[in-house]
This record gives sequence, structure tokens and C-alpha cells, in this order.
Amino acid sequence: MSIQDKFVRRPPRKEAKHRINGFIRAQRVRLVSPALNGVVSLSEALAEASNAGLDLVEISPNADPPVCKVMDYSKFMYQQKQKDKDSAKNRPELKEVRFTPNIGDHDFDIKARQAIKFLKDGSKVKTQVQFKGRQMAHKEQGELVLLRLAEAVIEVGKPESLPKLEGKKMFMMLTPVKK
Repeated sequence: MSIQDKFVRRPPRKEAKHRINGFIRAQRVRLVSPALNGVVSLSEALAEASNAGLDLVEISPNADPPVCKVMDYSKFMYQQKQKDKDSAKNRPELKEVRFTPNIGDHDFDIKARQAIKFLKDGSKVKTQVQFKGRQMAHKEQGELVLLRLAEAVIEVGKPESLPKLEGKKMFMMLTPVKK
């Protein structure tokens, strides 16, 4: 057996979100189960879980004593993933449209159409005017561009607030109008 065989590199172990069954370290736990509730020893809690044919899952490890629940862990994790997917679907997407303070009429119309399309799709739109160099002396031009855009998209979107200047950028958020 060579030295290289002795020290085989293994991929790092993924840390589980919850400790289950034999990985729970506490001596006494607060058990939540259909049959038994309250503070019990770890061995009693493990026996209760094995009698039910389920897993003992540490829900709140920072509590004193830690809270453990008797449940089917794989089913619990599946339900958690489904909830995460659903919440990601329902979250409105954020799109961004950028302007310059002295944008031409045709370019403005194209970007306004793009913002209207995003708002019709149900996405929030973050509009931004980027100032460069001496353009910072004419902040009112950037504000006029954003207010002109708010007026152009009034049928499908409304501004959350007036334009705000942060550094060399001026922002305004547009949200879709509910029909």
C-alpha cells in the first residue's frame, strides 16, 4: 500500500440543514411528537422516533434544550423545496432600463417601448440615468428624462417614488398597474 493510496482525497461533505437521529449532540431535548411532548432524554426521543418509524429532526438547535420533532425527514425536505420554488415563481422579476441625460427622441422611444413591454409582462422596472463627467452639473436633465418616461408608461406602470440621485446615477422604480 503506497502513501498515495492511504491519503485518498474525498470531496468535502455537504453540511446538512438539520441534524437527524444519531447526529443530534444534546443530552436532553424538547420533543414534539404525536405521542409524547416535553423535555426528555435523547435516548427516549430516538426510541419514540424509531417506534413511529420516522426520523428525529433537530428543528431549533440554539434553544435550551434544543427542539426536536418526530417526522419523515425526506418528505419534510421535499415540501421545503416546493415552498422555495413557489415563492421564487411568485416574486416579481426586476428589469432594468438605462438612459443618458441627453438621450435622443428615437432612442428614448425604443427604451420606453422596452419598459412598457416589461411592465405588461408583470415585471418591476428599475430606470436609471447614468451621468458622466460634466453632466453632473445638469442633474435636472436626468430628472426630466425619468419623469418623461413615467408619463410615457402611465397606462401600464406607475412610479413608486420620485427620481433619486445616488452618486453618479439617478434611479426611479416603476411597478406594473393591476388590471
